[in-house]
This record gives sequence, structure tokens and C-alpha cells, in this order.
Amino acid sequence: MDYITVSAKTLDDAITEALVQLGVTSDKLDYEVIEKGSAGFFGIGMKQAVIKARRKKEEPVKDDIKKEEKISEVKEIKTAEENPVKEKFERQPKKDYNRRYNKKDHKKDNRREPKKERKEEIKEEVKAPEKKELVLASVEDNTVVTCKKFIEDVLACIDMKDVVITTSIDDEGALNINLDGPNMGLLIGKRGQTLDSLQYLTNRVANKMQDGYVRVKLDTEDYRRRRKQTLENLAKNIASKVKRTRRNVSLEPMNPYERRIIHSVLQSDPAVSTHSEGEEPYRRVVVTLVRNR
Repeated sequence: MDYITVSAKTLDDAITEALVQLGVTSDKLDYEVIEKGSAGFFGIGMKQAVIKARRKKEEPVKDDIKKEEKISEVKEIKTAEENPVKEKFERQPKKDYNRRYNKKDHKKDNRREPKKERKEEIKEEVKAPEKKELVLASVEDNTVVTCKKFIEDVLACIDMKDVVITTSIDDEGALNINLDGPNMGLLIGKRGQTLDSLQYLTNRVANKMQDGYVRVKLDTEDYRRRRKQTLENLAKNIASKVKRTRRNVSLEPMNPYERRIIHSVLQSDPAVSTHSEGEEPYRRVVVTLVRNR
């Protein structure tokens, strides 16, 4: 299409006039600016804006695509008219009866078998493996001497030399080591953590000295008995609080021995239940109310 010449007071007015004359939108207008125009001084020397404009040429690629689509549609229609039966069967998906049968079997495998496996897993969880009673080995004299020497060396490092160490074998066959001296609170530590750590290390030393398992119990100022009594009273008080407030109570982190004391005390109380949460050394006992009472 040839260009048309349009003039107006401003360039925008000229473009608008060209759009109106050509009957197109701004995205389909192709124009060249001949004269931008100027307002002059108080209207003196004013020049109008002049542009040459035409409709943009449409891309032939789209027309070709449309033509190809129309040709393919015509071919499909002709094929359907010539072979209506064949076209019908080609369009319908083939039925695979074996596949349908296998699909049912697959559903059976996915729905029923896992339930059986789940039941078996639950049974296995309910049936906790029976713990074999640990048989303690007889404590040899060389083991006792080595443990005492190890504790003396540790106490010497923290400047606690005036400590009397006595040993004995209890009814269970464990090696009891009692420490007596001034300032034993330093050796006990917060909630017995220092005493527990020294007991753990002494157990490792003892079990390297001989075959079989040797258990070492370390105590001072009757701390173990007093701590057990404190935990038993704590467990009873927490159980009363849970019954009164009907809310769960989480205790402070404890070692396995102290957690067993809490579980053992509340095991006979049908109104509450206990379980442990968290990872060592921050594992703690949680006391909960039994709701189905």
C-alpha cells in the first residue's frame, strides 16, 4: 500500500489522524516523520507536523501456516469419508484385556499386601525383643587396682589428693567404689554430671583390663541414694500435677539411669504414662495423662 501524507498541529495529532484515515491500530501503522512541527512564538512562525503513513504489511508466514492447516483438515475429512470403518477403529484406543487384568492384580498388591506387612510391623513393634540379662564377670584384683590408680590420677589433676578410696563387690557382682574427702560437691557436679562422667571413664578402664563385662558404680557422700530418693519424690509430684492440670509435663534432661527411675516409679500409676523424647544427652522424660479413664 502507498504512503499517505498527513499534517496536523502536533506529531501526536498527525499520527492519530493517520490511524483514523487508514482504519488501523497503532501496532499496525508504519509511518515516517517528514516535519516535527513547532508552535512558534505566540503563534507566529508556527509549523505543522507532517508524516507519511501506511498500513504495515502482514507477514506471509502466518498465511502459509493457516493454508497448511486447512489442507491437512481437508485431507483428514476426505480420508474419513473414503474409509469410515477404518477411521473409526484407528481413532478408538485398543482395549488390552490382559493389561486390565494385570491392573487389578497390581491394585491387590498395592492395597492388600502392604496392610499385611504393616500389621506384621506393628506386631513386631508391640513384641519388643526380650532383653537378655547381662551376666557380670567376676572382678579381678588387677582390675580393682587399676581402677583405683586411674581415679587417683584424675583427682590429682584437679588437686584433690586427700580423698580416701574404698572398694567392694555388691550382691549383683558390680564393683562399688566410694570416695570420701573434703569438698566432694566439686566432684559430684551439677545434677551429678561430673560423678557420672568419672564413673563412665572408670567403667571403660575396667572393661579393658579383663574379659567379660564389669560394671563399676562410683559414689560419694551417699549421693546415689539421695539422688534416687529425690527423683522418686519428683516423679510422684509431677504425676499429681499432670492429673490436676490435665497437661503434659516434660522433665529436665536426664541420663538413662535417672530416666529409668522415673519410669519405674510411675509404672504402677494407671492415670499417667511416661515416654522419653529427644536425643542424648538432652533426652528427657515426658509424663502424660491417660485420656481413656
